[in-house]
This record gives sequence, structure tokens and C-alpha cells, in this order.
Amino acid sequence: MIALIQRVLRAEVTVAGRSTGAIGPGLLTFVCAERGDTEALADKLLAKVIGYRVFSDAQGKMNLSVQNIDGAGRSGGLLLVSQFTLAADTHNGMRPSFTPAAAPADGQRLFDYFVERARAAHSDVQTGEFGADMQVALVNDGPVTFWLDARAPSASPRLNG
Repeated sequence: MIALIQRVLRAEVTVAGRSTGAIGPGLLTFVCAERGDTEALADKLLAKVIGYRVFSDAQGKMNLSVQNIDGAGRSGGLLLVSQFTLAADTHNGMRPSFTPAAAPADGQRLFDYFVERARAAHSDVQTGEFGADMQVALVNDGPVTFWLDARAPSASPRLNG
């Protein structure tokens, strides 16, 4: 599984004009399941997302995770959005191939599992709506954006193509 995380001051997802999730300071996280991904990879990715240190400490160093964004125990928001296009193969031609992405049923199962586990591990978890046409509004803080991959580098189809 893969994720694109963005440190935000605020973010919101709307579907057909209704808000499905909104956060203040925290991480906007786009999540994608690829073919062959498992719950174990989802757990590994979640640990990376909530533990990744991208918030500044008192010295201005990126030493704090979303679970402790101010160094005083205050956690930030986590807005999880499914995005199968992160798995796109863009090596050939002018149109992406989505062959590396998990089948929709597997993608939804793994995304739902990821959300369930996130809610068990973190106090403020909001989501988009799987498979919907979503509008995402955000104020990126920094900007700070990172690509996280739960697979070992040699197992990633994007790195081997």
C-alpha cells in the first residue's frame, strides 16, 4: 500500500456539495491499495503515517508526528482519502495505466480496514468517500509532502519498471 501525506493547516473533502470530512492542523493522507496488498501492509503503512515525523519541534526540526504535533501531547487531525490513481503506471505513452491498482472490491476492503485501524489508533480521523467524485480543499503547511510505501523497495512495481 502507498500513501501521499501532506502536512496541512486545514483540509476538507466534499462529495456532491456535502462535507464528508474536515480537519484542522494535521495530515491529509491519500491512500492507495495495489494488487497483492494485504492487511499486514495496511498496518505497516498506518504505522508509518501516524508515526512519521513531519511537524516541527521547538527548535524548528521535523521531530513530531501527527500524534504529537505540538510536543505537548496534542494530536492533529488525520483526513484519509482513497485515491487509486497513486498506483498509476506512467512509464509509457501519454495515458496512465491503472493495472498496478487493486481491484475496486479489494481496494475498498483495504481502505475500510485502514480507516478502522486508524480510528483505533488515533483520536481524530476523518475520511472521504471511497469511489466517489470528491473535491479536496487544503492549505498545505510548508509545503510539506511525502510519499510513503509499505512495501520493501525491491517489491515496489513502480521502482522496478
